Amino acid sequence: MSRPKAARVSMADVARLAGVSSQTVSRVANGHSSVVGSTRQQVLAAMKELDYRPNSAARALKSGQFRTIGVILFTLSSTGNSRTLEAIADHAALQGYAITLIPVAMPTQDSVLGAFTRLGELAVDGVIVIMEVHLLDAATVTLPPNVQVVVVDSDAGDRYTVVDTDQADGARQAVAHLLELGHRTVWHVTGPEESFASQRRAQAWRDTLTAAGRQAPPALHGDWSAASGYRAGLALADEPGCTAVFVSNDQMALGVLRALHERGRAVPADVSVVGFDDIPDAGSFIPPLTTVHQDFAEVGRRCVDGILRQIERGETAHGTALVPTRLVVRDSTAPPPADR
Repeated sequence: MSRPKAARVSMADVARLAGVSSQTVSRVANGHSSVVGSTRQQVLAAMKELDYRPNSAARALKSGQFRTIGVILFTLSSTGNSRTLEAIADHAALQGYAITLIPVAMPTQDSVLGAFTRLGELAVDGVIVIMEVHLLDAATVTLPPNVQVVVVDSDAGDRYTVVDTDQADGARQAVAHLLELGHRTVWHVTGPEESFASQRRAQAWRDTLTAAGRQAPPALHGDWSAASGYRAGLALADEPGCTAVFVSNDQMALGVLRALHERGRAVPADVSVVGFDDIPDAGSFIPPLTTVHQDFAEVGRRCVDGILRQIERGETAHGTALVPTRLVVRDSTAPPPADR
């Protein structure tokens, strides 16, 4: 004969053992911060003793929410995407939500719709989309209607809630810093042509030089990798008039620094270099890198808060929220050689 299954431990069982109400147990199980520490520990101890597992399916049926946010992502290889995803996961957890990640391999309508279909099968309450500009803003790629959505790194604020770093102002700060040091112009290493962030930074570089009455040199193109920065750095090392470079991310700046060193162009004595991102290792480059700091934690927080306003309060507000940047001056920038 088969042994009868043990009765499933209920929330009421936990409440009785902990000496609290079922509502308090529910708040602890859902990660609410309104329960004081000692009571929370009582409830957690009771859950452990009874081996209680919250029934997420029943909770979702009762509340109409799965407490899960879907994230659609094109690539994890870039610093911005990976750190934004980390920030989204951290802030979602603080709000009692889990995330489900769906990578999109190709920038096509079918791939994007397939990702939304998959997230629908996995039962999520809303979706955060981390995409480059041409994936969402091309006429051939649109998001399904009636879906709670926040978009990161896009120019689609007229159709969706968009959160992004203030790419243009960050680039303006970088170029203005080099001009204020006395450099006649500033060379630029861009990111990929299809990248919204790269386009914004390159346009601001050009606009800042134009506003100062300076000629913009030809831009060199990279792909966010240190290897592409190295190739651009070799070309810049052969430009005798190059005394200042704004590089569109820190990884490429690392490659530029290596190339200049190998060609005997000292940084910052001969050439000043500014990056963008302020990755954790930027202060350990040789020399420590002057760069534009992006607040990825704030981007992640605003994304989660934006999607929760839609999920929990039904608020929808199209438009773009820009997270400020700031220049971090270290040892890779100085006045040009002629001024010393």
